[in-house]
Amino acid sequence: MKGKLIIVSGPSGSGKSTVTKIVKDRLNIPLSISATTRKPREGEVEGIDYYFLSEDEFKRKISNDEFYEYANVHGNYYGTLKKTVEENLEKGLNVILEIDVQGALIAKDKKKDAVLVFFKTKDTKILEERLRGRKTDSEEVIKKRLENALKELEFENKYDYTVINEDIEDSCQKLIEIINE
Repeated sequence: MKGKLIIVSGPSGSGKSTVTKIVKDRLNIPLSISATTRKPREGEVEGIDYYFLSEDEFKRKISNDEFYEYANVHGNYYGTLKKTVEENLEKGLNVILEIDVQGALIAKDKKKDAVLVFFKTKDTKILEERLRGRKTDSEEVIKKRLENALKELEFENKYDYTVINEDIEDSCQKLIEIINE
């Protein structure tokens, strides 16, 4: 029996990364590691948080059709390598992809039975507080992420489920319920 592909996305600061990491650990579900051309943040590790690629390497992989999906977000490329996802699904393992809205819709188009889960905060003020609280991005990047968040929220209706992330534990429970349905 093949595994289920669960695709989690939402605006920066919505808490999707925190929740998916907790749920992955609790359910022993592989979280597919994305490739990106952005620079690593403090504490991020190659091959654990992301595969950090140069733009040339990334474009070469695009040309070789090595991505399940990819998109340019906030001026950087992000993508999911096909091989890992397909191998895990074939083994009967569920796979969580934590990807941007553009990538999620592309992946859903390719894999119709994928389950799309949209994470958001109660309002954009909370989103802005979370982004500023990270203290990892410049003012310019924060403004760009907030601008993109408003655009991403327009796609919520294309998702199978929405999780309003007010409490990490409640959001983890909701995601677990969605996966187990």
